[in-house]
Amino acid sequence: MRRFFAPGETGWLLGICLSRVGTYMIYISYAGALPVLQREWAMSSTAAGTISGSFQIAYALSLTGCSELADRIGARRVFLTSNLASFVGAALFALLARDYWSGLVLYTFLALTLGGSYTTGIILVAEHTPVARRGRAMGLFLAGHSLGLALALVLTGVALPIGGYRLAFIVIALGPTLGGAMACAALWKTPNRVTPRDRGQGMLGPVLRNRPALLTIAGYTFHSYELLGMWAWTPTFLAACFVALGSELTAAAGLGAYLTSSLHLTGMFSSLVAGTLSDRWGRTPVIFAMASLSALCSFVFGWLVGAPITLVLVVGLLYAFTALGDSPIYSTAITEVVQPAYRGAALGLRSLVGYGSGAVAPLMFGAILDWRGGTAAGTSAWGWAFGSLGIAGVFAAASAVLLHRLTEARALTRGSRE
Repeated sequence: MRRFFAPGETGWLLGICLSRVGTYMIYISYAGALPVLQREWAMSSTAAGTISGSFQIAYALSLTGCSELADRIGARRVFLTSNLASFVGAALFALLARDYWSGLVLYTFLALTLGGSYTTGIILVAEHTPVARRGRAMGLFLAGHSLGLALALVLTGVALPIGGYRLAFIVIALGPTLGGAMACAALWKTPNRVTPRDRGQGMLGPVLRNRPALLTIAGYTFHSYELLGMWAWTPTFLAACFVALGSELTAAAGLGAYLTSSLHLTGMFSSLVAGTLSDRWGRTPVIFAMASLSALCSFVFGWLVGAPITLVLVVGLLYAFTALGDSPIYSTAITEVVQPAYRGAALGLRSLVGYGSGAVAPLMFGAILDWRGGTAAGTSAWGWAFGSLGIAGVFAAASAVLLHRLTEARALTRGSRE
């Protein structure tokens, strides 16, 4: 760590990254148990997608509101408050979600509590890390998300055969407790910064007139559609792969959770690698490479039902690496093309449209599955569903090309190699 960051940055970065590990374990709890929940809550694939979609809509609204609030009262205050509130939302979901309607309401409420700990964390990293090291710092922060998801899926895989989804939810809800404690420890002495805005500019005016910012947001929107659709349905897809090879459903759900955890661990490393590469080679070239490879994986992955698990894992690892790899670069880029006083507003708009598209993705994915015969229909249904995510990946790559050509965005096209 000291090789990559200044001495004063290391402990602080590790603290907020570990807080993200704990808090975001709850983010994947529903998707990890989905194969079992569909049976026990009697949900179609479309109904299952509505819970994921509602979560993403609420999360987008929370991100938007908390981002704007961070510009006004400081990112540190909002970050800490959200981390502590997430414990309450996680506990309620774990103890009371027992059918479709209670799951829908409580998972949506949980999303509202989580939103203030993402974009505010990005703002904190941008405030305390110089541009030359910001890509790798942002990669480390977002790697904490992937590690949290991986840990949650491992625990889900252990808990499902023992105590069903109820035990899995309770175990994973312990994560936000640890996350809140780590956030308080890391930010105890961190100053709360508020940058004044120019009078008469409004909240979004400078962002909407900023072409590099708008193209960055557009790319992030397509990226979110592909990534969040993939995250929501991959555990169920992998369970279907095991069922196709002869496993019983509950056992397959646990195996699917285990395998998905390895994909999220790969995503953790991709955040670190891609963030570091973007510091050296520029933001837009690395975004284009990741988005292009991710789209290719989307077009291939769903057609592997019934294929050897080794092949599924190899393609899945590449998919996970590339689908998440550009996340820290988008986060870094948006902080570099807008003024500090409007970072929250820009991140809020990005979150609203990005996670709004991410809310549509699981629902559309589920609808395509139902249209093609459901999760047990075989290769065709999954191939078409994942292919729909690949279209978004193609548009993300195209957005990176347009951003690269903008003269106002030259700072994003060059890295430290020059």
